[in-house]
Amino acid sequence: MNFPPRRIPALGPPRPGPRQRVLSQWRGLDLAPLEQAQVPRTKTVGDVMPRVLTNLGLDRRRAEAEIARVWNNLIDPTITAHAQPTGLNKGTLFVTVDSSPWLDEIVRYRRKEILDRLQHSFGRDLITRISFRVG
Repeated sequence: MNFPPRRIPALGPPRPGPRQRVLSQWRGLDLAPLEQAQVPRTKTVGDVMPRVLTNLGLDRRRAEAEIARVWNNLIDPTITAHAQPTGLNKGTLFVTVDSSPWLDEIVRYRRKEILDRLQHSFGRDLITRISFRVG
C-alpha cells in the first residue's frame, strides 16, 4: 500500500494571494502588519538556554553545593561537626550552628580564619562575608 505523502497545513491564516493584495490596495488597506505577524519567530535552543539557566539560578545552586562539599574538607572537623553552610545570597554565606556556645566560639575566634580559607578556595567575589546563626 502506498499512501500519498502527508501535507502539514501552515499555521495561522493563509497568506494573502495576489488577488487579495490588489483588492486591499484598492480599498486602501495595509496588509504588511498581518504578513509580519505570520512570520514564524523561532529561536534556537542555543539562544534560549543561557537565559533559562540564568533564570533558574543553577549556577548559584551549583556554587552552594560545591561550598557544602568543600566545607567538610577545608574547615576543622570539630567546627564542621557543629556548623554547616545552609545558603548563599548576594555574597553572604549563611552558616547554621547547632548551639550558642559553639556560635560564640566560632564568631569570636574562628570567623576570620574560615572566611579567609573559603575566599582563598572560591574567590572574594563569591563569598564576601559569613553570617552565623543558631539553628
